[in-house]
Amino acid sequence: MHIRIGTRHSALALWQANYIAQGLTKAGNQVELVKITTTGDTTTSPLGQGGGVGLFTKEIQNALLDRRCDVAVHSLKDLPTQPIEGLRLAAVPSREDPRDCLVSERYRSVEELPLGCIVGTGSPRRRAQLLHLRPDLDLREIRGNVDTRLNKLAQGHFDAIVLASAGLARLGLAQTLSTRLGLETMLPAVGQGALGLETRAEDHETAQAIRVLNDSHAEACVRAEREVLRILRAGCLAPVAAYASLEHGTMVLRAKVFSVDGSVMVSAWVRHAFEPQNSEPPDQTPEALARYVTEKLIEQGADRLIEAKV
Repeated sequence: MHIRIGTRHSALALWQANYIAQGLTKAGNQVELVKITTTGDTTTSPLGQGGGVGLFTKEIQNALLDRRCDVAVHSLKDLPTQPIEGLRLAAVPSREDPRDCLVSERYRSVEELPLGCIVGTGSPRRRAQLLHLRPDLDLREIRGNVDTRLNKLAQGHFDAIVLASAGLARLGLAQTLSTRLGLETMLPAVGQGALGLETRAEDHETAQAIRVLNDSHAEACVRAEREVLRILRAGCLAPVAAYASLEHGTMVLRAKVFSVDGSVMVSAWVRHAFEPQNSEPPDQTPEALARYVTEKLIEQGADRLIEAKV
């Protein structure tokens, strides 16, 4: 069948769309890319300001609803958890490394950064975690695609910046002065490193065609992570971090919520037997595990931290 893929214009978004296109072509489909400019591509204000939810997804979702494309390829960490009527998340391909990277010409760890070091990040989640570990750091806003941010670092605007490992790897820049940060140092954003393939809810033919690209383990893990964010009503730009891993029939889900300034953190985790299957026991779904973790977070005041926004 002929499948039109909606994508942003950035180098990373195009890499992701072409990666999906190759998989669909290999499965016998004809594929066309439809390039779409989103609000997030044109705004210059900090991501946390001006209604940040859906900055990189809304226009592509509108193109789906308007039938200008058949599949939207999202960086799943950018996709809001509140469902859009008429759309569905139909597949989650294999996940890239979800961790963040510290990128610097001189420093290889957060501990190694000197007092008052200038670090660039546009993410409230990264900012809160860095400040929680190192309140002395001088954190400054940075925007733009991966190349733009790396150029700003090279020009001396920052001593270090923090980027997603997945984006660097997909662009062939994984070795660019970068050090992957451990989960205890920097817990990832919900869905980080994963792609989400969205279709119209009634378009069963396209949904079935892209299902060949689905990774059941990655799908289960992001279901758990996204449920944490959904229950907390936090939005993908809140200082909330969650990561689920699935190995040898066991899912481990970790989650943390921070105050914006990083001074307060609450955390919870759960480990439970889990194996992706067509029929999941109601008390053992990824969403059930997420509800358990979220209850523990709320007991510690996570909802108040999110509402405070300070």
